[in-house]
Amino acid sequence: MSTKLRIRNEKDFGAGCIYLLAGAGFSLGALGYRVGDASRMGPGWFPLCVGVLLVLIGMVIVAQSVRPHAAPETVKRPDFQALAWVLGAVILFGLLLKPAGLVIALVVLVVVSSRASHEFTWRAALINALLLTLFSIAVFVKGINLYIGLWPEFLG
Repeated sequence: MSTKLRIRNEKDFGAGCIYLLAGAGFSLGALGYRVGDASRMGPGWFPLCVGVLLVLIGMVIVAQSVRPHAAPETVKRPDFQALAWVLGAVILFGLLLKPAGLVIALVVLVVVSSRASHEFTWRAALINALLLTLFSIAVFVKGINLYIGLWPEFLG
């Protein structure tokens, strides 16, 4: 009796492989540090544990993707235009944060990355930008007293 292993859910299989690779990378990287044991944890202990957990999760997801009763799903071609909008937004944020300040950098980040959505509206993007900016100021500037300039340097 020969049972051929067939990938039924390509999305889960791909995600499981990513978990496996990331977990293996964390685990192998952790071995470059002193791991220690449960009573005397070294700097490699946590990344090793995270890596092992990621590998286990990846194995479960891959196993579920080849089950005969797995929901069949295929991987669609990536939307490179959307990817470019999001990646461009993150790069712009990094470039703008110091000279333009947190407020302007966050507004640019949210509005530009929102362009990646096929359901983009200016109203939703601006509301999201406002809410994320207020939340970030409350958490990072007021909450944990992280010094980040809110406005461009020339405004003082």
